Amino acid sequence: MTQKQWYAAEVRTTSPHREAIEYGMMESGALGTETVESLDQTRITGYFATPIDEPRLRNALQDALRIYSCPADEALQLDVTEFGDHDWLAEWKANWQPVAVGRFIIAPPWLSEPPAVAGGPASDHVLIRINPGMAFGTGTHETTRLCLKAIERHFHGGSLLDVGTGTGILAIAAAKMCRLDGESAPTAIIACDIDADAIDIAKQNAEVNGVLNEIDFRVGSIDESTESADLVCANLTAAVIVDLLPALLGAACERLVLSGILDSQLEMVKARLLELAVVDFEIDQDGEWIALTI
Repeated sequence: MTQKQWYAAEVRTTSPHREAIEYGMMESGALGTETVESLDQTRITGYFATPIDEPRLRNALQDALRIYSCPADEALQLDVTEFGDHDWLAEWKANWQPVAVGRFIIAPPWLSEPPAVAGGPASDHVLIRINPGMAFGTGTHETTRLCLKAIERHFHGGSLLDVGTGTGILAIAAAKMCRLDGESAPTAIIACDIDADAIDIAKQNAEVNGVLNEIDFRVGSIDESTESADLVCANLTAAVIVDLLPALLGAACERLVLSGILDSQLEMVKARLLELAVVDFEIDQDGEWIALTI
């Protein structure tokens, strides 16, 4: 039997660049990333199932640095290696632990037993099983956590639009929370992403969680023709949010949640909101990441 080959790309950088490099790896198709930090260096390794196009990956990482407002590093240290199918995937799975965000517990599908967590009765927890695949949004990133908190606060049935759904975690969370709370079934939950592979992964995750038939998954983005929703979540990047703001505001009937904004990008987003006559919003922060609720 031919042994399966895997591929790894390691970047040596500094801590402020960590989020950008991890994002760039995942956007380039990494199945997962591993980060090791020391006093003077941060090593980020992305694992791939197919051979790595080094120039293309390097360009994607430079784009990610620009998106995160980090200085471009033309001398980015990138080492690509190939190795056999030992047990790296099993090791990665073993190290991926459940994440608690308010009532939501995000766990991988390979854990047979729901995790025990502190904070409130077990019957009140909303268990979401997410297989990250090649999509962004496993519940561990600050931007996802901020959106989950906003959904817990503001969504009590009705309709929801999840723009840039990634793994589908936000749409799945909304559907499962309503079911657990005995709310009337959501009138509509729509989840869209411009990445067709992400939509396929999101559908698989929705099926694992038993809510596939409750979510309308679509390949694409939002525009003026998109139907409105009571709550709109847009977990994107600051630059994309600024471009889409008119359509996002037009689609939100009650609340609009904007996440994926670094604290250094907040003024840029606020300036665009002011241009659109929006001056009243809530600010929530997790580390260096900001979410706005309008």
